[in-house]
Amino acid sequence: MFRHQKELQFEVKVERPDPLFARQVQEVLGGQFGEMTVMMQYLFQGFNCRGDEKYKDMLMDIGTEEVGHVEMLCALISQLLDGAKPEDQEQAAKDPVTAAIMGGINPQHLLVSGLGGLPSNSNGVPWNGSYIVASGNLLADMRSNLHAESQGRLQVARLYHMTQDESVRATLRKMLARDRYHQYQWMAAIQELEEKNGVVVPASFPPEAEQESQPEAYEFWNLSEGEESSEGLWATGSAPDGTGSYVYISKPVAKGQIYNAKIPATELHHDLDHKTSDK
Repeated sequence: MFRHQKELQFEVKVERPDPLFARQVQEVLGGQFGEMTVMMQYLFQGFNCRGDEKYKDMLMDIGTEEVGHVEMLCALISQLLDGAKPEDQEQAAKDPVTAAIMGGINPQHLLVSGLGGLPSNSNGVPWNGSYIVASGNLLADMRSNLHAESQGRLQVARLYHMTQDESVRATLRKMLARDRYHQYQWMAAIQELEEKNGVVVPASFPPEAEQESQPEAYEFWNLSEGEESSEGLWATGSAPDGTGSYVYISKPVAKGQIYNAKIPATELHHDLDHKTSDK
C-alpha cells in the first residue's frame, strides 16, 4: 500500500521563472538516469525481491523516496514555468528581454503539460521502461543501482552549475546529498553480498564449472594499438576472488575457425546464389 503525504520531502522554491532551465531539469526527471528511472528500478526490484526480507524492505524504502523526488522535480519545473504563455514565443522574436527568458523553452511544456513536468528527457524523448534493470539477482541489481545513482548524481551536479538561482541550487544540493547517501547504500549492499557469495555474478555458476575455459578467465587481450593497458591491475594483478592471476597477452591470436554460413533456401529471396529458378 502507498500513501501520499502532501508535504514535499525537501523545500522546493525558485527565485524567478526560467523556462529554459525547466527544460534542462527534464533530463534528471525523465532521462535515462533520471529520478523516474531509479524510482521504477528500485520499486520493481523490491516488488520482485525473494529471500532476505531486509533487501526487499530497503529497496521499497528507497524506491518510495524516489517517488518523492519525482514529485519534487515536477514542483520545481512547474515553478520555473510560472507565467509562461504561448504568445511569449512570438514576442520573444521581437523583444530581446523576453527572448532571454523564453529562449529554448520546451514547446511541450506549453502544448502538452500546461506548464508542468513531463515523463520525458530534456529533448522531449519519452521515458522508456527499458531504462530499468530488475534481474532478480541481488548483486547484479545492486551494481546497476550504484551505476544509476552515479550517473544521476553526475547530471544533477552538472545541472547545479547551469543556474545561479540560489533557491534552485538549495533544492539540488538536497538531491545531491541524498544521491551521495544512496551510493553509500548500494556500495554497502554490494560489499555485504560479495562477502557472502563472492564477487562474480552469478555466484551459482562457479569458476570450476567453466572447465576447459579456465585460462580465458584471467587473460587480458591487447586488441588496440599500444600496450599502455598492461600497466593496470586488471592485467598484472590477481583476481578479486583469489582464484587466479591475470596474464597480459601482448599479441593475441584467434583461437576459433573461419565460419562460412550456409546459403539459405532460394524462397527467402536472398539473391546470394545468383541462380534463376526453373519454375
